[in-house]
Amino acid sequence: MRTQLTKFSAIAFVLVFLLSANTALFAQNADRRTNLQIYGSALQYKGEVANQFFEKDMEWGGGLSLNRYLSPSFDAGLHFTYGGAEANDGTNRFDTSIGTAMLGIRLKMYGTILKEDALIGPYLTVAGGAAFAKADATTAAGTVDDNFTTSALLGGAGIRIRFSDGVSAFVQTGYLLTGNDNFDGLTNNGDNDRFLQHNFGLGFNLGKMVDTDADGVGDRRDKCPDTPTGVQVDKDGCPIDSDGDGVADYQDQCPTEAGVQNLQGCPDKDGDGVADKDDQCPDEAGTTATQGCPDADGDGVADKDDKCPDTAAGQQVGPDGCATDSDGDGVADDKDICPNSAGPAEKGGCPELDAATLKLMEEKVRFEFDQARVQESYKQLLDSIVTTLEKYPDHVLLIKGHADYIGSAEYNQALSERRAQAVKDYLVERGVQNPDRLVTRGYGETMPLVKVNERLSKRRTESARAKNRRVGFELNTPDMKLNME
Repeated sequence: MRTQLTKFSAIAFVLVFLLSANTALFAQNADRRTNLQIYGSALQYKGEVANQFFEKDMEWGGGLSLNRYLSPSFDAGLHFTYGGAEANDGTNRFDTSIGTAMLGIRLKMYGTILKEDALIGPYLTVAGGAAFAKADATTAAGTVDDNFTTSALLGGAGIRIRFSDGVSAFVQTGYLLTGNDNFDGLTNNGDNDRFLQHNFGLGFNLGKMVDTDADGVGDRRDKCPDTPTGVQVDKDGCPIDSDGDGVADYQDQCPTEAGVQNLQGCPDKDGDGVADKDDQCPDEAGTTATQGCPDADGDGVADKDDKCPDTAAGQQVGPDGCATDSDGDGVADDKDICPNSAGPAEKGGCPELDAATLKLMEEKVRFEFDQARVQESYKQLLDSIVTTLEKYPDHVLLIKGHADYIGSAEYNQALSERRAQAVKDYLVERGVQNPDRLVTRGYGETMPLVKVNERLSKRRTESARAKNRRVGFELNTPDMKLNME
């Protein structure tokens, strides 16, 4: 029998080694509810031949258990053991091989009184089933060679020692009652043979846990079940937060310094809403627009760079913090009527019209009778006006249309407006910048350039009337202080 036990022990040892070396095949989390135990098993006999309960000598064997998680308090198990017992009192001796197959229930202290992942986990167990024996005995009455099966009942206690989510060790002692008194070859009608059974070995959790976010922490224990793929997590399944500022490392732009959430975990010593790493003035509260530096006049230029620190609110300023002056005439843009062309302050920053321009503004575009078409002979004049408008980019040109007295006042009013519009259309066609500064007005027959005696015939008044069929011009500053009368 010792040879058989030695072989069994060797096989069990190889299995334990292989399972230990390949723990990746087993559960890495308590959510995996099936548990396989492989262990060594020793029996201490008590019967007619001897009482070994308090002796050091034991007969060794091995065992295999398959357990299933039922609840935090209970596991169910199927247990198989193989071992033996022997004793010699000088007159009687026996050497019996014994196997058991039992179903059991385990009452766990870990999962209820203690945490399920506690290092030390005590438990109680009870199991019932069958014992298989091959008795080889020599007694005063003769030799016994008997094979039999009988009932068996085990009650015991043990301790589980947790190494990881997948691997644990255990030590267990149980009191094994049998339904037969012939294990030792002697039957004296007394108590059936009894044994103490001691088991110790390794347990492995099998199966695959539910881990929706694939972070290595099962959903049942995962306090952050929606962690993004690849993010490092703690034992609770939540993203690592090295600096403890409430911002996970994978979202924390300053993972080694405690900061605030609205700045992606970065510190802000002066509390101005600009992270210290981006703050050019980290010890003085400032504004986001000035990269964390103070801006007393609120012009968007930090005080340290502001050459005009008392700029009025709303004032448009340049990079130096001073009011912008686009045309460099000494009049700030917000006060300059003509910000794109230099002029004296007394004229609102607008240039004065030169003599050639004043003379040009006195020119007229004439029209044929009852016509609003610009004649070829006047296009050179209008081209000169286009050039002048480029010289005075901020000025407004008033285009004034007129008609002679022939026809009704209403008709002549409309005709004068069409003539003014025809001139504007030509100027726009020739590329006048900002056409909105071309303003048209029609005056009908109300402002004749030449007084005509309406009692004379049309033939005799043709020359005078031709002078009144015209478009005139007025160039003025963009504040629209134009002669609209």
